[in-house]
Amino acid sequence: MVEPLRDFAQLQLRFVDHIQWRYEVIRPLVLFADDTTAHRAEETHLHPDTVRRLTRRFQQQGMLGLLPDHTELVPPSRGRSVSAEVVAEVTRLKALYPGFGYRELARIIHYTCNERIDDKTMKKLWQHSPVPAQGELPLGTYHSQADRSHARRQVIQLYAQGWSKRSISGFLQVSRPTVDRWIRRFEAEHLAGLEDKSRAPKAPARKAWLPLMIDVYHLQKRHPDAGRFRIWSLLARPDISERTVGRVMALNKQVYDDIPHVDKPTHKKAPGPHPYKATAPHEYWFIDGRKMDFAIDGVKWWSLIILDGYSRTMLAGAVAPTEASWVALMVLYTACLRYGCPKTIISDSGGAYISEAFEAVCDRLEIHHEPIVSTHGDSYKNLMETHFNVQRRLYDYQFSLAQTPAAFEQVHQTFLHTYNTTAHQGLLQEDFDPPIPLLVLGEAKGRMYTPDELTHKFSQALFPRTTNQYGCVTLHSYHFYIEEGLPKTRVLLWVYGEQLRAVLDNVVLAEYHCRYDWRTQKVTDIRDGVWHTTRFASPQTSLVPLNAQETLVLYRPRSLRHQAHLPGAAQQLWLFELVPTG
Repeated sequence: MVEPLRDFAQLQLRFVDHIQWRYEVIRPLVLFADDTTAHRAEETHLHPDTVRRLTRRFQQQGMLGLLPDHTELVPPSRGRSVSAEVVAEVTRLKALYPGFGYRELARIIHYTCNERIDDKTMKKLWQHSPVPAQGELPLGTYHSQADRSHARRQVIQLYAQGWSKRSISGFLQVSRPTVDRWIRRFEAEHLAGLEDKSRAPKAPARKAWLPLMIDVYHLQKRHPDAGRFRIWSLLARPDISERTVGRVMALNKQVYDDIPHVDKPTHKKAPGPHPYKATAPHEYWFIDGRKMDFAIDGVKWWSLIILDGYSRTMLAGAVAPTEASWVALMVLYTACLRYGCPKTIISDSGGAYISEAFEAVCDRLEIHHEPIVSTHGDSYKNLMETHFNVQRRLYDYQFSLAQTPAAFEQVHQTFLHTYNTTAHQGLLQEDFDPPIPLLVLGEAKGRMYTPDELTHKFSQALFPRTTNQYGCVTLHSYHFYIEEGLPKTRVLLWVYGEQLRAVLDNVVLAEYHCRYDWRTQKVTDIRDGVWHTTRFASPQTSLVPLNAQETLVLYRPRSLRHQAHLPGAAQQLWLFELVPTG
């Protein structure tokens, strides 16, 4: 074995860092017990107090104690993390042009990624981001393009994305006055100002300046199918007219190339005079369902909504895999519980609305039901059917992003809230101020029933029950599982045909196969349970095994007189009984 070097004079010739020198001073004292401070001070030609101080700092702080006294320890930042989209955009910008300012970069990230980051954070991102291969825009520099109008449009695109005039000038290799001139001409004449200069007089100044274009651009990306009135309503800018918003939307579609587009019908049928013109709230209700244009797990779901004809308020709505009577009854029950009953309800002639169950409930609630025939050209009479166009333009893009029924239901509730709390064009034309459905409806109620009376009206299809601490309910001697995440919660059990569904807040929690005895008015033969993943699901493991193909959890109460004859040593019965169904 080779004896390690211990001559300090020889070792310090190999040192490359001051911390390495300090550690070598105290190393024999830390690793070997046979050395003393005085001896080590003599070997290193240092004062003994210096050796003691370094040893003490190392024992208390470790390697941090060997740092120079003037070194500042900066704690790690605890701010919010930066998204991968921002990091990718910073990397792309660094490849395009190295002369950005940090505040300019923060502005570009806000305009393109819709995230606010201060210049200090942007400085760290810029300095720590890798340097990729040099990139360039598809059209190249300004003077290398054959079509100068495209080059001028590229100047406007970069400026709309937050680039400074100095950066545009340096990147496109064009003078700063030229950049100023094209921006002024675009603000004054729009896209016509980017063409070769003509002798024609200039157009008057418009209100479509770049900050407004950016605000409208972000709304167009979130709601690409919404019309100009809906975008104007979401913008909430009373100083900007609806027509101005429409012009800005048309400009954005030419300036920005990342706004999603959906084909629209080429022509629309002019609406005729409406025969169900409401003069007071809850005079006419309209109910209808719409089949979505997208599928979840291969199934196209439905949206069912009830609309008040006077205030245009969407009173209640639900999503379901089919347009069935139980869904229509569930939505009707929710609307009547919240707002009372209307005088008349209008629907189409679909099977969900002309079924005996739906008609019977309307008769018991004293609601006049008028079904219309859509195939006879009467679709415009159902306001809800025409209002689905608002849903299609405003939220179909958001709906299409939902991957699960629970996510679809949450986005559907968000749509109802957004629609009810923003301006409505029909109310604006009728001189309501403000033209917002919920404010027009106010506190108006229809013919009210108590919850017990309303339940009695729906008695042949509805059974309110309260879950126990395990999320189970009891119905006509059957004890079955609903949702463990909803203990001590009132749920509604809807029976339609041979299906029993547990519902809370218009969300289907579980479904069972059953039979309903109309003579005894009791549910029997509950089996084959299906449990849905909803926003109410418990994060913990379920108490009951949820496999409908193998077992069914039932509770059948046993007579007390049979239990009285059991011997004293008899084994206690289980609360749940597992019954095979295969």
